[in-house]
Amino acid sequence: MAQDTVSAVVLAAGRGARLGAERNKVFLEVAARPLLWYALSALGSEPAIGDVVVVVRAGEEEAAQGVLTSIPREVRIVCGGERRQDSTLAGVEAARGRIVLVQDGARPFPSRDLILRVIDGVRRHGACVPVIPTVGTLRYADGEGFLQEGSVDRRGLLEMQTPQGFERNALLRSLRAAERELTDDAEALLSLGRKVFTVRGEATNLKVTNKDDLLLAEAIARALLG
Repeated sequence: MAQDTVSAVVLAAGRGARLGAERNKVFLEVAARPLLWYALSALGSEPAIGDVVVVVRAGEEEAAQGVLTSIPREVRIVCGGERRQDSTLAGVEAARGRIVLVQDGARPFPSRDLILRVIDGVRRHGACVPVIPTVGTLRYADGEGFLQEGSVDRRGLLEMQTPQGFERNALLRSLRAAERELTDDAEALLSLGRKVFTVRGEATNLKVTNKDDLLLAEAIARALLG
C-alpha cells in the first residue's frame, strides 16, 4: 500500500460505569489534565497523522471542546451512538485518511513507536492491531466462587490494545455489515473473514477501567510530564 494519509479516531463516548465515576471517565483529571487529553495529545502531535476526530456522547461536546484547547492541532468532534461500533462508524465516516487508527480515549498512553508500528502494519497488511501475550495463569471459577480443576491453555492468547489500524474503506464496509455487537474493531473485519496483522503492544499502554488503573495512570502521566 502506498504512503496513504492517516486519520486518528479517538473514542470518548463511553460511560465508564465500572470506575464508579459520576461522569464520563475520559474527563477525569490525571496529573492535572483530563484523561482524554493524553491520547489526543499523543495522536495530535504525530506528523504521520493527517487529521484527528474525537467521538463523544451527545451533550458532552462542550466538555470535549474544553480538552481541545491545549491540543496542538485542529480536532473535529462528532457524536457517537449507543454501541461502541456505532461510535467507531461515526468517527470513521468523518475521517479523511485512507488509513484510520481507532484509539480508545480511556487508553491514554500510546507511544510514538507504537503508533508508527501500527501504521506500518496497516500499510503492509491492510489491518493491524497491537497485542500483548497473556502471561498469567488462567483458571475458571464455579458459580459459588471456587476454582475449578485445571487451567486455561494460554498459548496464543493475546490481550488486545489500541490504536487499531485499518484501511478506511475496509473498516467502513465491515462495520456497516456487522450484525452483532462487537468487542473491538478488529472483530468487524475478522467476522467477514479478513486477516488482521498483529504487532507488539506496550505494558504502559493501559486502559483505565477501575480505580487502580486510575492510580497507575497518574504515576505514568507524572513520569511522562516530568
